[in-house]
Amino acid sequence: MSRRVILIVLDSFGVGQMPDSADFGDYDVNTLRSCSKSPFFDMPNMKKMGLFNIEGVDFLEGTGSPEALYCKCAEASKGKDTTIGHWEIAGLITPHPLPTYPEGFPEEVLKPFREATGRDVLCNLPYSGTEVINTYGDEHVSTGKLIVYTSADSVFQIAAHEDVVPVEELYEYCRQARKILTGKHGVGRVIARPFIGKGNGNYTRTPRRHDFSIEPPRDTMLDELVKDGKTVLAVGKIHDIFAGRGMSEFVYTSGNAEGIDRTLEYMDRDINGLIFTNLVDYDMLYGHRRDVDGYAKALKYFDDRLPEIKARMREEDILMITADHGCDPAYTRSTDHTREYIPLIIYGKNVPPKNMGVRDTYADIGYTVERYLGTDPGIEGTDLLT
Repeated sequence: MSRRVILIVLDSFGVGQMPDSADFGDYDVNTLRSCSKSPFFDMPNMKKMGLFNIEGVDFLEGTGSPEALYCKCAEASKGKDTTIGHWEIAGLITPHPLPTYPEGFPEEVLKPFREATGRDVLCNLPYSGTEVINTYGDEHVSTGKLIVYTSADSVFQIAAHEDVVPVEELYEYCRQARKILTGKHGVGRVIARPFIGKGNGNYTRTPRRHDFSIEPPRDTMLDELVKDGKTVLAVGKIHDIFAGRGMSEFVYTSGNAEGIDRTLEYMDRDINGLIFTNLVDYDMLYGHRRDVDGYAKALKYFDDRLPEIKARMREEDILMITADHGCDPAYTRSTDHTREYIPLIIYGKNVPPKNMGVRDTYADIGYTVERYLGTDPGIEGTDLLT
């Protein structure tokens, strides 16, 4: 009988600071706790599964009879970004952080980038993505110079007006940057940030963002599953995060609603393998923008649709719900990700409800997936089901 794992990442849904959070500039952060204070917070289905029973979630009332296996996982890698978090979920622990540029990129990066694109650059500083286009947008439109900026994450972002730089041309500039940003300057992601608008600070980003990720330095869960003949179906950002490696098929999405829709469609397929979904709105639309109520509403939306996902499950299926880092929407010291534990819920007809406490690494997720699907893991981690 074929087996399937449906692995859903609620991007940035952390459940409390880690012991070393202060080393990353984060103090008393807790994404779940902050969202729970919103009047729009309501997650009865996740409560039934055991989300509020996780160690440290003492600000919410748990259930006396959880439906699922539950725990929280510490991040063993040195980072708190999307790439590092997903790599660790897939069994790749990163002992050294990817490079960041709090003072902007050095000339040894910018010079070859200018030569490759034929365009000069503006900004070259850490900046809010919504603010940078309104600060530099008019100059970009009048000169054609590219808006290059970064954040606390390991990213090289290029913003350009779609009427000045067509989107496909912007993507090509990102590919050129990706070739340059290797070795000690091997940032996690090069991101295309197209925008539109008529000027005078009235610019808005379009949904045609595209990420160009650095390739994982060695095989991940996805590579090992595909090499073992399993099917891997990727939804949302998963393709970009893993640079297209280790997947049989992928689909991009416009947000959480479409991400859930595409996941349900994939669940109608007869496969032996993994459906791996990233729901990005929590991070992109609400976490970074410090929108507590928006984040809480998005969590309720997922919770409301969880019964649809459970109803589509088959006898041998297991559902895993987790996150990749935190992004506390109430944290005021910065607008960046926050270093937090992540929740892990494992649900299925053949999964006995159990408290698995606190895990040492996200990699237990990928290891468990491989073991359940019958692939011998060559990655780090522990099997949570046996």
